[in-house]
Amino acid sequence: MMIDATLSPARVIQGFSDALAAAEAYAGATAPNPPVGCVVLDAAGETLAVAAHQRAGQAHAEAAALAACRERGAAARVDTLLVTLEPCNHHGRTPPCVEAILASPARTVWIAVRDPNLAVAGGGAARLKAAGLEVRFLSDLAHPEASDLVRRARRLIAPFALWAREGRPWLTIKQAINRQGDMIPPPGASTFTSETSLTLAHDLRRRADAIITGSGTVLADAPAFTVRRTPDPRPFARRLAILDRRRRTPGDYIAAAEGRGFRVSLHDALPSLVSELAADGVLEALVECGPTLLASVLETGLWDEHVVIRQAARAGEADHVERFARTADQA
Repeated sequence: MMIDATLSPARVIQGFSDALAAAEAYAGATAPNPPVGCVVLDAAGETLAVAAHQRAGQAHAEAAALAACRERGAAARVDTLLVTLEPCNHHGRTPPCVEAILASPARTVWIAVRDPNLAVAGGGAARLKAAGLEVRFLSDLAHPEASDLVRRARRLIAPFALWAREGRPWLTIKQAINRQGDMIPPPGASTFTSETSLTLAHDLRRRADAIITGSGTVLADAPAFTVRRTPDPRPFARRLAILDRRRRTPGDYIAAAEGRGFRVSLHDALPSLVSELAADGVLEALVECGPTLLASVLETGLWDEHVVIRQAARAGEADHVERFARTADQA
């Protein structure tokens, strides 16, 4: 089979950027599956379709993108697929993505990251190669933006990768700190961060399958914990897990939270809570709590990412966001 390798590095980069954006729009909605995006190009590099896996049980990104090509009458022009995660080669709720690709005229498949599930890693790429397709990896592309996109793709599936390897959810800690190094908003205010930082906080909340907080936070602020500043495509109820060994959480707060669509539960300790969330299929949990519980969570070593939003030194300036990882590369 003749392989057309004329697709420019810049076009590959743009395609992967589009595929990642499509997948990121559904981060938090696909559990227990990872979010995945796919872009289909013709031989000239023109985009034929962009699609993402939207929820478990629905078409995977590759199948959805190829179906979109058929609907638009462009199936015969399919030449190259750019996929954020190695196409699957096993049957689950849906047929293997590899079969959908092999049923198309595709000649080349670009992959951002390999499947992190050790039981199936490499199987999709190997089958495509065995069928005569050219399989290329983003990490091998000579372009200054390639490594950043690979890191972005790895972070996108990091909760799924951790769950597949260790059987536990990814814990992200969100912490906002004012100019004095305090987490408590001034009297009469609910926050001290900028509009951009508030949107970031809601993005973090959107991608989480569960929110972890403490009874102290509930008693002090009665937070809603809803996603308000960004679209939330989640098709199922989010967990609200409250660490409350003394059972101080008011019943009316629990009832109100359930009315907002949460599945509320009370817990005595973080380690047992993490085990329960894993058994429930939670891929990522966001910790939103006060300074005492936050310090305790950091001490456990069970967290994976710590996002710190520092209030700008002067009004009108952008807040400073720092991200700390417990390990160098969870994906």
